[in-house]
Amino acid sequence: MSPPVIIFDGECLFCQRSVRFIHRHDRSRGYRFAARQTAAGERLLAEAGVGLAPNSMVLIDDQGTWLRSDAVLRIAVGLGAPWSAAGAFLHVPRRLRDAAYGVVAAIRHRLSRFLPACELPDAALRARMLE
Repeated sequence: MSPPVIIFDGECLFCQRSVRFIHRHDRSRGYRFAARQTAAGERLLAEAGVGLAPNSMVLIDDQGTWLRSDAVLRIAVGLGAPWSAAGAFLHVPRRLRDAAYGVVAAIRHRLSRFLPACELPDAALRARMLE
């Protein structure tokens, strides 16, 4: 079983913060990360047949390729308690979940203005980044 890979928008502060959060709370999955703007990100998206997946976090794991709310909720489940409780939302119809995801995706750059700037990733996070 290979470690799951999360592909994110490397130009989005909100997305970068999300990666830091996932890395900080990942106890067992060993998530790897790739910005979609990198060669690794582009290659993985092409192999998955996703394209550049605008406005979507992507999770690639042994069970498939997941976009939007499916990706975020499956990542949360993989983080364990208490974050895994978010998995209950997988029972909500995807159309509703993805509509909520779309709202956040549409305003994520505006939300970033309220977040402190990210410092450089630590060595442990850099080791999980695919180039």
